[in-house]
Amino acid sequence: MPNEPRIERRNEAAQRPARVKVTRRPVHGVLILDKPLGLSSNEALQKAKWLLRAEKAGHTGTLDPAATGLLPLCFGAATKFSQISLDADKVYEAQVRLGLTTDTGDAEGRVLLESPVRLEAAEVEAALERFRGDIDQVPPMHSALKREGRPLYEYARQGLTVDRPSRRVRIHELRGQWSAHEPERLALFVRCSKGTYIRTLAEDIGAVLGCGASLTALRRVGSGPLRVEHAISLQSLEALDEDDRVACLLPVDELLRDWPAVELESDEAARFITGMRRRVAQADCEAVRVYGPRVSQTTDRRPLLGSAHIRAGELIPDRLLSPPEIQAQS
Repeated sequence: MPNEPRIERRNEAAQRPARVKVTRRPVHGVLILDKPLGLSSNEALQKAKWLLRAEKAGHTGTLDPAATGLLPLCFGAATKFSQISLDADKVYEAQVRLGLTTDTGDAEGRVLLESPVRLEAAEVEAALERFRGDIDQVPPMHSALKREGRPLYEYARQGLTVDRPSRRVRIHELRGQWSAHEPERLALFVRCSKGTYIRTLAEDIGAVLGCGASLTALRRVGSGPLRVEHAISLQSLEALDEDDRVACLLPVDELLRDWPAVELESDEAARFITGMRRRVAQADCEAVRVYGPRVSQTTDRRPLLGSAHIRAGELIPDRLLSPPEIQAQS
């Protein structure tokens, strides 16, 4: 009798389906993902990585689980350039509830105060004007920003508030849609620098208007040159066969496409990828993408070798691809 529970547990374990081991492989490129609501950026990344059976992957900036939209994912060689997308300007569409403040600044928080909304269109526009250009923001407590090695949201969950220095961000463009027929609803279009917190922007606008505000929905629609119109959902990606999933990847140089290009022929390219500086007849430039010789005589396509900058006629390597990563583009 004493052994029966142990036998039962062994039988249960034997009935469980065996975990399928995924054989990873080198995959290179950029996937423009439309992240769904409720999924963290890392969860979305791991799902896409599993679907592609990729060895190496990373995302280019956290998108909150309560937000949807553009999440560029880098695979293989493209991970070397993920910082470019991290540093890029972002574009958001947001829905704001005027007259309602919460302890998190969004719809997931506890309601702190409800206020009547009695506004004129001119007041709303005047408030928006105050937030165009360079502004200072205090990061929200419910954020992944770290303090002494811990994300701020961990302190917030314990009911703690810690001092956060304000940060300078830039609002390049801020447009609002508001109507007296729906005075509690404010729709925002925001083009901003990296590190801008849209929920903080919504709260600060509400404070200026005197009625308070909280964020009810957020969608990222742009990051640098990338737009959500070209994104694919996880559901659509999963429905494809393996070859078609790989075909969804954009080239490794997608994140660098706004940079000037430098083309090197065989001898110069071979020296460049070893980290050697090369002489070029081009003006100084902070960032360029560098390509090697054509992959064949029948095409103009050249493999990306890496990124560099030009100073005093010298092409100085910054991030270099390895020979296998270069060969994978052929």
